[in-house]
Amino acid sequence: MTTRILIADDQEDIRSGFRLILDSQPDMTVVGEASDGRSAVALARELRPDVVLTDIRMPLLDGLEVTRLLASETRVVVVTTFDLDEYVHTALREGACGFLLKRSGPALLIEGVRAAMAGDTLISPQITVRLLSRPARERRIAPVAHPLTEREVEIVRLVAKGHTNAEIGAELFISAGTAKTHVANVQAKLAVRNRVGIATWAWEHGVVGTDRS
Repeated sequence: MTTRILIADDQEDIRSGFRLILDSQPDMTVVGEASDGRSAVALARELRPDVVLTDIRMPLLDGLEVTRLLASETRVVVVTTFDLDEYVHTALREGACGFLLKRSGPALLIEGVRAAMAGDTLISPQITVRLLSRPARERRIAPVAHPLTEREVEIVRLVAKGHTNAEIGAELFISAGTAKTHVANVQAKLAVRNRVGIATWAWEHGVVGTDRS
């Protein structure tokens, strides 16, 4: 099954480069390009792509607004030069299925599309490392009271570190199916839409650290 992709970026050379990379994959095809956010939303609703890749800084509508408008309709992956924490958190809260830096290279771009299609989330390693290394006091920590069990907090930590269900299962000595059930329960308790929402909650509440604290 071929993954249909829409690219939204105001730089033609970036769009062309992404198209070459993605069209070279046997299971991917670029079905459209947009040079501004408003066109991206219109094209996405016309073409119904499986994945939208959007830059952040674009004319008319920025990529964060594009994400807000489209995340309930299709998978949106932000691909940008700018890795400001504010952008990362906003994109994830609005439902993005990934946040990649353009400098991360072709392999990660392809992996990001495949992760989105698989229901997983990919965030550029440089961003993840920075978020995890920030002292808890620098995060926007809310009161510690939450509805999660101790096992569910372990699940949250591993989801925030980018682990798949299979990897979570191996880490906690449970089956991938059981891990998937735990993830679904956590989503329901936290009222988030996907694994990215879980990761965002973990970062903002200081649940994830560089160790198991």
